Amino acid sequence: MEDQEMQLKVKRVSDKFTESMYVLANEPSVALYRLQEHVRRSLPELVQHKTDMQSWEEQSQGAIYSVEYACSAVKSMANSTVYFKSIDGLLRQAISMKEQISNSQGRSSLDVTPAPSPPSPPAPSPSSQTIPS
Repeated sequence: MEDQEMQLKVKRVSDKFTESMYVLANEPSVALYRLQEHVRRSLPELVQHKTDMQSWEEQSQGAIYSVEYACSAVKSMANSTVYFKSIDGLLRQAISMKEQISNSQGRSSLDVTPAPSPPSPPAPSPSSQTIPS
């Protein structure tokens, strides 16, 4: 009886050992199969995400370049106030000279008329007048 009991215990142990060896032998291949299955399912989606991200990166790089260019244009506009002030001064001088020329031409056309008139004081010369800036 002890012999049968011992054989039963040995059979159980050997069955458990065989089952464990079978599981251990097949576990890596099952794990690799599951990994392969997962990769096949998720890879196309990952590739699509990667291409989307690359496209967004290109668009954002273009936007960054545009913003940097606009910022440099605004900065250069802020530095151009000196030039606009100079242009303003030159325009004022030109307007003043135009008025002086118009005034002197108006006087000369009055001088051409043969009407007798008393002598008038001499007109100031353009070089003696100060030009506002």
